[in-house]
Order: sequence, then structure tokens, then C-alpha cells
Amino acid sequence: MVLVVISGVVITALNASQTTTGEFQKYVAHGQTMREARFSGFLADFYAKGQTWDGVQSFIAQLAGMSGERIVLANALGVVVGDSDGKLIGKTAGSNSNSKIVNTSGETIGYLYFDPLITAETNTTDYLGSVTRSVWVGAVIAVAIALFAALLLSRQILHPIEELTKAVRKMQNGDLSARVGVAARDEVGQLGDSFNAMADSLAKQEQLRKNMVSDVAHELRTPLSNIRGYLEAAQDGVIETGPDLVNTLYDEAVLLNRLIDDLQELAQAEAGHLSLELVPLNLGEVIQMTIDAMFPHGQNLDLDILCDIPPDLPTVTADPQRIRQVLGNLINNALDYTPASGNISIQARIEGDFVRIAVKDTGTGIAPEHLPFIFRRRAVE
Repeated sequence: MVLVVISGVVITALNASQTTTGEFQKYVAHGQTMREARFSGFLADFYAKGQTWDGVQSFIAQLAGMSGERIVLANALGVVVGDSDGKLIGKTAGSNSNSKIVNTSGETIGYLYFDPLITAETNTTDYLGSVTRSVWVGAVIAVAIALFAALLLSRQILHPIEELTKAVRKMQNGDLSARVGVAARDEVGQLGDSFNAMADSLAKQEQLRKNMVSDVAHELRTPLSNIRGYLEAAQDGVIETGPDLVNTLYDEAVLLNRLIDDLQELAQAEAGHLSLELVPLNLGEVIQMTIDAMFPHGQNLDLDILCDIPPDLPTVTADPQRIRQVLGNLINNALDYTPASGNISIQARIEGDFVRIAVKDTGTGIAPEHLPFIFRRRAVE
């Protein structure tokens, strides 16, 4: 950027200097031509009155006063007949006349000289040198201003980039909370917004991963606990190892396999795209099947499990595995938080077009201040 600024200013200064010199020289040349033509006309008129240059010295002095410069007049033979300074009268002027003076017949009657002893180019050179110096002084000032502006703008650009680099390095080290402050709405600000959006997405994905691990542990705990409870009860001789036990263990194994297959669906559930296999089912049978699977826990904890399921429950459309999963979680929570000699009741009631299932227990319950958050995901560390 600095090189571009300097190059642009230098090129502009050179072009301005050359253009000024050329145009000024044209202006001076045109002025000289017009002056010579005008003065030549005055002198031709003077000569036409008497056909002689007698008395022209006073007229030359008047013309010099008008122009502010020395004027010398020579006759047709080249002899000086008039000099505003009065020093060259009678001498031969030479052949370097600025302008010829002709009469109406086209005959040369004299020669006109301007500043024969002073070079006019000296004043012109001094003027152009002054203009050139002014142009280059302006160029230097412009370069300084441009450099300051470039440094200021580069700082405004580089500072957000530095902040973005620091945030990227933090994220590279595992800190997904790194964000960048966005103050401007330009391209750099849009880059910051994009980075923050990417960081939010990564943080959300990481949280989903942690939530999924927690969900897996939570969901697998219930069927594994049921299988272990049945096997321990069979090992202690509390229940017989017959077809009923095998069937129950098989159902729990199927549920466990289904939960394992649902690992991918758990991730979809976070995004609100969990699939359900809706089929007509007898809700009473599903509830009873779930209670039978949980019963060994209730027996071991010396709890009373009360089941109030009307025999005339209508057929509902639902996913049987999901119903068992949800109901099993509720019953398992009741078992975990109900003290010995307590009771757990499972009720089903028809309410309009729906069937309401309630799991109640005599446990510690949930603090009132926590009830508004009961369906929010618990924090995962």
C-alpha cells in the first residue's frame, strides 16, 4: 500500500510539473507573439505618418513604459534608431530580431528587439523552478498524509485480524468459548461474524456430543439394571429360571439393542428429527410389560408397587419401544428416590382423545423451584 501511494504521488507530481512547464511555455510564447505583433503595429503606424524614424526615441520610451521591459528599434539597415535605455543608438543591432516591422506594401522598414541584453528565459526558468518546488513539496505532504492514513487504516484492519488469530489459536487448543468482538460492519466485521457463527456451531456440536454420551449412559442404565436384577434374583433363588425369566430377559435385551441402535437417533433428537414407529397398540399390555420388567427392583427395595390400569383402555397409536423407554425411566427414577417401605403407583386414565399415564411415589419429590426446568436437559460437565 505504501509503495502504491508513493508511486501514485510521484507519477502525479511528475505529470503536473511537466504539464505546467509545457503549458506555461506555450502561454509565454503566445504572449510574446501577441506583444511583438501589437508593438510592431504601433511602430508601423508611427513610420507611416512621416515615412521616417525621426523622433521615435520618445515613442520607444513610451512603449517600454507600457510593457515594463527594454525595447530596441533598428531601421531597415539594422542600425539602432531607438533604445528605451538609450545605450545602443547608432550601433548595428545584428540579425537576431524578435520581430520585423513592415509597411502596408510589405516592405521591411525596421526590426524590433525585446530585452536584447537580458535573457527572458531566466525569469521563466525561475518561475517554473518555483512551481516545480511547490509541486514536489505538495507531493511530499501528500505522501506523508497518505502514509499516515494507510497506517491508520491498516491498524484498523490488522487489529481485528490479530484478535481473530488469537481466537483461532484458543479454539485450536480446545477452548470453544473463544469469540471475537465485532464492531464494524465491513468485510472484516463479516469475517468476525462468520467466525463467531462457526464457533457457536462447534460449541453446539460439542455440547450435543456430551449430551449424547450422557443420554447413552442414562438410557442404558435401566435395561442393564433390569437384566442384572433378574439374574441376581435367579442366582439367589428368589425366582425360578424358567421360560418367563428367559422371555423377560429377552425383552430387556431387545430393548437394550434398540437403545444401542438409537445412538444415531439421539443425535437426531437433539435436532428435532427423531423418528417414531407409530403402530396401534394395547397400552395396558405395554404398561404391564414395563412394570414386570421393573418388579425385581421393587421387590428388593421392599416397595409396594400399585398398578391402576383400567381393562377398557382404548387402542392408541404410539411407538411401543419409546413408550417403554419413557415409562421405564419414570419408574426407575421413582425406585431411585423412594425410601424403603414406600410405595409407587402407576395409573392410566382416559382424558378426552388421549390416555394419561401417571407415575407417583412417596419419595423426596422435586423442589418447587426446580419444577419449571424439569424438561430441560441437565447440565453436562
